[in-house]
Amino acid sequence: MDSADIVIVGTGHGGAQAAIALRQQGHEDSIIMVGRDQAPPYERPPLSKEYLAGEKPFERIMIRPETFWADKNIELRLGQGVAEIDWMAHQIVLSDGSHIGYRKLIWAGGADPRRLPCMGANLDGVFYVRDKRDADAMMAALEAGAKRAVVIGGGYIGLEAAAVLRKLGTQVTLVEAQPRLLARVAGEELSAFYEAEHRRQGVDVRLGANVEEIIGEDGRAVSVKLEGGEVLECDMVVAGIGIVPSVAPLIAAGAAGSNGVDVDIYCRTTLDDVYAIGDCAAHVNPFAGSAVVRLESVQNAHDMANTAARAIMGDKQPYHALPWFWSNQYDLKLQTAGLNVGYDETIVRGDPDSRKFSVVYLVEGRPVAFDCVNAMKDYVQGRKLLESGVEEVDRELLADPDVPLKDLR
Repeated sequence: MDSADIVIVGTGHGGAQAAIALRQQGHEDSIIMVGRDQAPPYERPPLSKEYLAGEKPFERIMIRPETFWADKNIELRLGQGVAEIDWMAHQIVLSDGSHIGYRKLIWAGGADPRRLPCMGANLDGVFYVRDKRDADAMMAALEAGAKRAVVIGGGYIGLEAAAVLRKLGTQVTLVEAQPRLLARVAGEELSAFYEAEHRRQGVDVRLGANVEEIIGEDGRAVSVKLEGGEVLECDMVVAGIGIVPSVAPLIAAGAAGSNGVDVDIYCRTTLDDVYAIGDCAAHVNPFAGSAVVRLESVQNAHDMANTAARAIMGDKQPYHALPWFWSNQYDLKLQTAGLNVGYDETIVRGDPDSRKFSVVYLVEGRPVAFDCVNAMKDYVQGRKLLESGVEEVDRELLADPDVPLKDLR
């Protein structure tokens, strides 16, 4: 049986940063990274943005050059999933039946796309955007002549895919079950702005619409049938309806968790010597009113990786990082700071018609999050304002885009 001092499951942002951080902090013993992906560690967010649009080749989205890992004596086991964890014996069982022993295990398995629940969801021509293989398959379909796309899901993944497809000249119909876009993550002002922008760019936006069936011919998707009977003809379907934490082996081994896997302030699971980081790790977050949340962001994966690495190296520092996120659509750059969990009021700074504005989310008068559209200064200063722990601020000053946010601390 192979073994390593530290085994990292997952080769995305969290897994890669955990390995990098361990070496930076002086860990000299063996590290093995296990990943289902066939490619060495690369950035995921560009898959639905610059990579899909053909603006960045794969080499430019790699987290490190391929030679980096060997140079740092970090072994990559690619194309392998984990079937089982035997935490008492300190070993994992891979999908090919082989075993790897460990002293410490870092689970950075991330999440899988939520699959469409309707008939026809497994037809050729139905795509999910989660890894390089997914994006490559979409690009191949476009190169083969796909001209009409139905995008299912009005969250960030769906909207980013719609924006890229429109940029490439594809006819796009976007189907969202909720009465507005971004309903799960943003306020009504931002939802209305992005709906108007996508319509202006030629996207046929269908709100409050549910998919009944994906219809195929010769095994390939050719149309999407909505509840009510309307049929949308298409050459491809792109689904972006959320993700499911990839934690089954952890839960089967006895780790606590319902929505993902539970971790403490040092990213430790309830299994001895097993840590979990990134999209799959449910934790108490002070920026969410101390609610237990999972954060699906690069920032969270990166910072949790550093927390776990420090804890393993004996330098325990609790995870405490302000969440941030971004989304590129057309020529719009959205930057989010903080979490709008439980907000009871919103304030708009600037004019959305100018395509440069911010939405401030408040809880009992206290700013808790900022959504900044083409407003870099608001984003930078808003992050610092939230990190300062500011309490109630003057609403009139907060709403005035000519008043720098730094002056409100």
